[in-house]
Amino acid sequence: MRKGYWVVCYRSISNPDAVAEYGKLAASALASHGARYLVRGAPTKIHEGGLDQRTVVIEFDSVEAAITAHDSPGYQAAMKVLNNAAERDFRIIEGLD
Repeated sequence: MRKGYWVVCYRSISNPDAVAEYGKLAASALASHGARYLVRGAPTKIHEGGLDQRTVVIEFDSVEAAITAHDSPGYQAAMKVLNNAAERDFRIIEGLD
């Protein structure tokens, strides 16, 4: 079974306090789904037209687990706190074997 990944890039953040509160709630909600944070922060170095955006990469045991975590009541409650505090590019991606 291939792993699933959340890849989230923050295009802009208009309310850092709401983003911080969302982060706490999201981490707590995702822990029960086996989430492992691999990347969380701003780029150290940017190449080839890359953007200086906060990036988060979270690993799950499967794509199904990644989707279930996103749709879970706990994560959806965190999303309500995030509201419009940030504009994000959010993708769920299947890993390689």
